Amino acid sequence: MTPMTYGREAPDPVRAQVAKWLLACCALVFALVVLGGVTRLTHSGLSIVEWQPLVGTVPPLTEADWTELFQKYQQTPEYQKVNAGMNLEEFKDIFWLEYFHRLLGRLIGIAFFVPLVYFLVRRKIDAALGLKLAGIFALGALQGVMGWYMVASGLVDDPRVSQYRLTAHLVLAFVIYGAMLWTALDLMSPQPLARDNHALPRLRRWTWGVTLLVSLLVISGGFVAGIRAGSAYNTFPLMNGQLVPPELLMLDPWYENFFNNMATVQFNHRLIAWLLVLFVPWTWLRAQAIELPRPIRALFHLLLVVLAIQVALGIGTLLLAVPVALATAHQGGALVVFTVAVALNHALRGAKVRQPASVQLHAA
Repeated sequence: MTPMTYGREAPDPVRAQVAKWLLACCALVFALVVLGGVTRLTHSGLSIVEWQPLVGTVPPLTEADWTELFQKYQQTPEYQKVNAGMNLEEFKDIFWLEYFHRLLGRLIGIAFFVPLVYFLVRRKIDAALGLKLAGIFALGALQGVMGWYMVASGLVDDPRVSQYRLTAHLVLAFVIYGAMLWTALDLMSPQPLARDNHALPRLRRWTWGVTLLVSLLVISGGFVAGIRAGSAYNTFPLMNGQLVPPELLMLDPWYENFFNNMATVQFNHRLIAWLLVLFVPWTWLRAQAIELPRPIRALFHLLLVVLAIQVALGIGTLLLAVPVALATAHQGGALVVFTVAVALNHALRGAKVRQPASVQLHAA
């Protein structure tokens, strides 16, 4: 049997440089997602009531600045209906979280835009890659607008942001992160040397199925966060003693339940998680039937581990009624699972492997 090899082309310094820059931007977006979770969980996101992309970079420097900002916050529904009586020092606590969340978003924009201009001016990247990167930058600009659009929804009658806008904001962050990660992996991708076989296309479909389920779980998680569905049904594995809660379709019209009913939103989130718990080990087992390069096999093992940790974080978050630290780790964990799934999809995209004669993989 010919040993499996997994080679690389001679490294290109420029491609490596661009890839490292994109991975650094991924790390910044990861930090932004985690900080965004803290901001939401501490109810700090509505503390800054204006969107000033440039002027807003400068924090309040004087007592007069603080007083002016606090007076603006006192005109909002959140202060009047939720935080009435809050003093200035308490306001500062929630202000700084939202301020650093917005500041990090701006820093990511700079960290992406300045090197992009440098690479383009120095002609270190070709037109095709330049268009991809420009598209990612445009998504980043859209994310800034989406962030304010989300906050604005909570500055009217109901002191909560729209769950639709919050979910869109979260999903767009995952899209930007995934696009940068995939592009970086393209620049670093190893060149497989082995022969293809009939089992690999089916394995690719299964791994893409995993990524689809992870993406659906993120979307459902956005709605759980948006309507604070994690504060209800804090039992596991049943929902207050029921496999299917009787309130599942209590709203009319029926489709409203999928976005506004705590029981339905949480049930859907649990259901997708259960599907992943079944789907990922099955995909892992199928991968064991194929001779794969060690890096790809390690990714399959890692996927099992990070999913197990993420499920444990989700159960803990639910049972303890959404403590900030645990819920933040759960949000970050979703991005970790997504990262491994995307890396696995990319690794299999070009991998050509062969099946050992001693192993037979049957029906899909």
